[in-house]
Amino acid sequence: MNANVSMPQETRPKAEVDEAAIEILVCRTLPEIMQAMAVRSLVYMGEQACPYDEEYDGNDFAGSTHLLMRREGEPIGALRIRWFADFAKVERVAVRREHRGGRATLMLILAAKRLAEKKNYRQILGHGQVRLIPFWEQYFNARVRGGRKGFVFSDHDYVEMVVEGAPPADAITLESDPMVLLRPEGAWDETGVLDRSARRPATNLGQQSR
Repeated sequence: MNANVSMPQETRPKAEVDEAAIEILVCRTLPEIMQAMAVRSLVYMGEQACPYDEEYDGNDFAGSTHLLMRREGEPIGALRIRWFADFAKVERVAVRREHRGGRATLMLILAAKRLAEKKNYRQILGHGQVRLIPFWEQYFNARVRGGRKGFVFSDHDYVEMVVEGAPPADAITLESDPMVLLRPEGAWDETGVLDRSARRPATNLGQQSR
């Protein structure tokens, strides 16, 4: 994924790190997953004293995608997206304390939004801490869901925040090229290993029924 996102200059928080050195990627290997989990452990268990069973809640490998943010190869942020029928849910947003001075958190959530939009999602749900409502409203034009009560878990108070997605013209749909659908998560615009396999002639052809 491309982390070089752009926003209007007047909305950008002051950057204290070289953003060119930051990459955001979809976790596809065990080492990448381990790096994402390490960041979450530092932030949630280390800083917020979140119990292990509450942080690792059984949803990390059930319909989930993990994003990893690295700066010059060092893991500094992570985020989880869970996919439901008509909405995507962004959660477990974590950036290490020493990297929070600039746009890292903003870039991470924006990357998740763009991934969800590419997958043709038009609604993105987040459980936002009450103190962070202004952040979600300012940078993502998010709205607090009306008619829904706030709630508490793991010692923090939350509300439901909804971000409206705007899928691009080339978003993934049922009509997408079958070879595109075979490509790795988040890399639908890149030639994949199965694209290359298609150059070989078929040797196991099915028999047409008569």
